[in-house]
Amino acid sequence: MPPAIITKDLTKRFGALTAVDAINLEIREGEVFGLLGPNGAGKTTLINLLSTLLKATSGTALVAGRDITREPLEVRRNIGIVFQEPSVDDLLTGRENLWLHSLLYGVPRAEINGRIEKMLELVRLTARADSFVKTYSGGMRRRLEIARGLIHRPKVLFLDEPTLGLDPASRKDVWTYIRGLKDAGDTTIILTTHYMEEADSLSDRIGIIDQGHIIELDTPSALKRKVGQDIVYLTCPPGTLDKVKHLPFVSEGVEEDGRIRLTLDDSGRNLQALLKAAGDVEEVEVRRVTLDDVFLKFAGHQIKDETENHSMFERIAESRNRR
Repeated sequence: MPPAIITKDLTKRFGALTAVDAINLEIREGEVFGLLGPNGAGKTTLINLLSTLLKATSGTALVAGRDITREPLEVRRNIGIVFQEPSVDDLLTGRENLWLHSLLYGVPRAEINGRIEKMLELVRLTARADSFVKTYSGGMRRRLEIARGLIHRPKVLFLDEPTLGLDPASRKDVWTYIRGLKDAGDTTIILTTHYMEEADSLSDRIGIIDQGHIIELDTPSALKRKVGQDIVYLTCPPGTLDKVKHLPFVSEGVEEDGRIRLTLDDSGRNLQALLKAAGDVEEVEVRRVTLDDVFLKFAGHQIKDETENHSMFERIAESRNRR
């Protein structure tokens, strides 16, 4: 099965700024690929290149088997996009938005009504299908945008910060729909997000991008294993640190805020041995490695957010390119 996306030295420059720098990447068909990085790291520029909203300075990519440079119209027929900013029409109903999008993407007229009903049911908007979008909540709008992005049955779906600004309940709703698409396995999803829990929960693999480069790429669990060690806090009598700091699975031990903080390998396997060596322990707190730790290890001390001037320059350049 060929990859859904292959990039070949894909590069985008805005004057002196290199936003995407010779990226070579393969994304498998049917996977959810998470793209993490701070503002200005190149995430949205990469999405815009792959979706043909921007032209590459050099290099190219194949999306659903189509070349973004030579076959942009064919690429667009095979992709769906949910943008960071809301893009559904407030003055139309939910049903009308889906009908218009179906026409734009060439869905056969005989199939449009059936597809609309299926999408509305998928995102639980059937009861509000004929209400104007301006009356929708933020979560409902996001769900409608996902339905719109799927109605022409794209092979690749780009979700650029799909839950940005949503309340926790609405965010969980969107996650549910993305998991459903993932389980179906017939749509490749490229997800950009600042929410580490979201990336961890939804992604098959994660790429961390820094100043236009993919600096780390692996599954969420493998990335966490690379960080490797858990943190255990013990509330215990003075002198306990001397008992445990030389254990083979403990790499660091310090006294902190009236308790001991220990860094150790695989707390699930070694916690009992640690407690046995410590003796009299009043309280235990275990903090497992998360994607936040991964991000800080691989990117936190390296990534520098681009200045507001760079961000503004990029937006201006993108606007000119679209025109």
